[in-house]
Amino acid sequence: MGDLRVAAYLAGHHLSADSGYAPRLRELGADGLGDVLVAVDQDVAQPIIGTIMLEYWPDAGELVTGPDEAGIRALAVAPAGQGRGVGGALLQAVIARANERAVRHLLLFTQPDMVTAQHLYEKAGFLRLPDRDWVRPEFSLLAYGLLLA
Repeated sequence: MGDLRVAAYLAGHHLSADSGYAPRLRELGADGLGDVLVAVDQDVAQPIIGTIMLEYWPDAGELVTGPDEAGIRALAVAPAGQGRGVGGALLQAVIARANERAVRHLLLFTQPDMVTAQHLYEKAGFLRLPDRDWVRPEFSLLAYGLLLA
């Protein structure tokens, strides 16, 4: 799954080949903290065609600030799954998982150039949270949130 994430980010030009973030992207979920969901297509050579991760407080990083919040990480869809609704299905599955876990506020960061992902999040009801953006000299991340029932 880690290789799929890196390959998808590279293919979308959201990660450079020499990025220091690639190792972290590969290892997400390997520590057992959080839930990693996958999309599978038995009709392709590499059957895992997508992945998404749900992280819980207090292990979810800077964006998640309390026990009623959780964070989405590393939505990635292999080229074989793109344009087929895989990203939307993964997003709906992670929202359902968050609801099962009584999460009240689901949060995520996205890169400014990830326009397709942003459209997907907005279609699912996520709203921009500019007060939670992570701005650093070397990069910026945009925050989105979804209030759950």
